[in-house]
Amino acid sequence: MIVIKTKEEIELMRESALIVSKTLGVLAKEIKPGVTTLQLDKIAEEHIRDHGAEPGFLGLYDFPNTLCMSPNEQVVHGIPNATPLEEGDIISIDCGALKNGFYGDHAYTFAVGNIDSETEKLLKITKESLYVGIREFKANNRVGDVGYAIQQYCEAHGYGVVRELVGHGLGKKMHEDPEMPNYGRRGKGKKFIEGMVVAIEPMINMGTHRIKQHRDGWTITTLDKKPSAHFEHDVALVDGKPELLSTFAYIYDALGIESDEEAEFRQEALVL
Repeated sequence: MIVIKTKEEIELMRESALIVSKTLGVLAKEIKPGVTTLQLDKIAEEHIRDHGAEPGFLGLYDFPNTLCMSPNEQVVHGIPNATPLEEGDIISIDCGALKNGFYGDHAYTFAVGNIDSETEKLLKITKESLYVGIREFKANNRVGDVGYAIQQYCEAHGYGVVRELVGHGLGKKMHEDPEMPNYGRRGKGKKFIEGMVVAIEPMINMGTHRIKQHRDGWTITTLDKKPSAHFEHDVALVDGKPELLSTFAYIYDALGIESDEEAEFRQEALVL
């Protein structure tokens, strides 16, 4: 069952989402060759707690850390460890926060130093596909419309769209209805309703869409060991249109990137 949020609840969810956004912005300054994902995990936990929130992933389904840290061919759910990041790596960071009884949950894939042009294109197209999908999250559309749009965009570039892992509704639980696959058929699936909130999160592989789960019960990698990218936003349906609750603006501010990519998805301009 889809849980509808009031406008007041949506604003509380925006607060949770922005704590995650700010955390990712703090991490953006720290990601460089030689740093370990365990070090980044500690920074994230402290930042979330300093903002009066709880880490959303820590202990969720018995996950052992604050961040899901997934380098290179890891798709999602990688466990932070003491292995230093290297020049040319990419690292997907998925982060959650719980405040006022509501979750925020979003993700960004970072380059570690300079990366090759093929991998850079994977990151670019995957992030673009996120916004392609968000545009379809609107009144009278359905789950399949979002998935279809993401799938068509990514497969046109020869990429594999992961099937087994999906976006989801979000609220007082980390995972609510509906599931939000990144593939699908137009006009199929549950209809979007005013006041619903979802996490849309393309997980896109450079090669095959097929994946493998590791013995730790968490880590997911591409079957062909080619890189995978992951970007995620929290989005509410407000006045029939998608309203972003999360932002990459803190990341861009940290990295010196100028972007207006989110402007069309906000009724009011974001002030950092």
